[in-house]
Amino acid sequence: MSKSNVDSSIRRPAGYTELIDRFNLQVIPNWHKSYVTSKGKHQIETAGGVVEEIYPSRYWPGDSLGNHLEFALKFDGTNLAILASLFQEVDQKDFLDYVKSKPTGKYTRQLWFLYEFFTNKTLPLDDLKQGNYIDLLDPDKYYTIVPVRQIRRQRINDNLLGGSHFCPIIRRTDNLLSFQEANLTKRCKEAVSAYPPELLKRAMSYSYNKETKSSYEIEHIKPNSTRTERFIAMLQLAEKEDFCEKARLIDLQNRIVDLRFASSDYRKIQYYVGETISWQKQRVHIVCPKPEDLIELMEGLIKAHKRMDKGEVPAVIHAAAIAYGFVFIHPFEDGNGRIHRFLIHNILARRGFTPEGVMFPVSAAMLKDLAAYDASLEAFSQPLMTLVDYVLDGEGKMTVQNDTALWYKYIDMTPQAEALFRFIEQTIDTELVEELTFLAKYDQTKKAIQEIVDMPDRKIDIFIQSCLQNNGRLSARKRTSNFDFLTDEEVNLMEEAFQVAYNSDISDKT
Repeated sequence: MSKSNVDSSIRRPAGYTELIDRFNLQVIPNWHKSYVTSKGKHQIETAGGVVEEIYPSRYWPGDSLGNHLEFALKFDGTNLAILASLFQEVDQKDFLDYVKSKPTGKYTRQLWFLYEFFTNKTLPLDDLKQGNYIDLLDPDKYYTIVPVRQIRRQRINDNLLGGSHFCPIIRRTDNLLSFQEANLTKRCKEAVSAYPPELLKRAMSYSYNKETKSSYEIEHIKPNSTRTERFIAMLQLAEKEDFCEKARLIDLQNRIVDLRFASSDYRKIQYYVGETISWQKQRVHIVCPKPEDLIELMEGLIKAHKRMDKGEVPAVIHAAAIAYGFVFIHPFEDGNGRIHRFLIHNILARRGFTPEGVMFPVSAAMLKDLAAYDASLEAFSQPLMTLVDYVLDGEGKMTVQNDTALWYKYIDMTPQAEALFRFIEQTIDTELVEELTFLAKYDQTKKAIQEIVDMPDRKIDIFIQSCLQNNGRLSARKRTSNFDFLTDEEVNLMEEAFQVAYNSDISDKT
């Protein structure tokens, strides 16, 4: 359905769309926009991840603040960032009158709770004395905490993923439900169970190294051997220890960056991610929170992590919310991206998503599809950049001129959760399974070659690697330089052994 099919003169904004216009709110648009038309039928258009829905005239809620707030919750969903911005602007008396008009209503109680949650103000209203407790978020539509925190004042089940200082929202989309039904944990366990422990151990050794190099390479960094080994050592601890604590995060940052850029606390300067495009000109990709907002944001993120850790939130949802939340907050001057990807492993391993002793290189999947990884970051950073008012001086120092903390507190991380599920699926099906399959074929070839000629392991490795690089054949140069002691018949038999093991499916692995 094209917008041109609906005359804008007979189409009125409703819900969040109306409230944003009415109060001139500076917010990231909601994923769902509502309009009510005086003519025509119910219509839906989806573009760029935004659903625009047009309702017949009978859906018009009325003109009051309460009318559009209730319409928003009912049809547009719960958008914490928009509501938090709105409650900074509305007249308290107008909102109070709305609550008094029907204090026991479902939507009224939810909005009353959220008003006090966001503003830290207590409205002059008595606590409710009777009535059933109702969920703040619908568990069928959102990922929520179990068990809930019961709030007696509004008789609300607070099932949010976090608190007022950091609280992501993740919707139960069809994509996320499909990923959950795919049971990637079971798929991973089945994949590794088909191989002997010794082979799995070798594969994991390679995976730790691959994850480390991939995580650095995403940032166009080539770590030296010392930094590589430090990162690998941290990955090996990811299954055992919780790193989402301030002191542990600082220690982790110190271990994975150049020691000259090690931090003793959260950053004290305004930071942004960008690139130089010409002399004294920067293209800014994302502006990070102001340094004075970091303590509150990071305390909120850590508390949300602990809440999800105990709250039966699926491990991938938990990992997406915390790891992406961390990189958007960007608490350090260096190392944030690597820590962000490390936290994914840390949470998945501790939550039992990955089989014991197994670490699969998610960063390798991200590196192979950088466009998708960048898109997962830009789903937040691009709309954010339309809101941040900043200036850059001649040396690239940034000053942010408006309040920005709220936009980082209440992020809809549904796109990031969907992206992480895709990367994990790709990692299991390609990086992990392909590596195990490759090693199994390698061992089969090596054993067959040893039965033909009992050569040193190093010589066999060179032979196999040459065949991998030369379409299943030993190159003439390698034959002359390394295998002049073999007969033609022995070389032919060894090449046949390689081709049988690899089924003529020659990889470029070396």
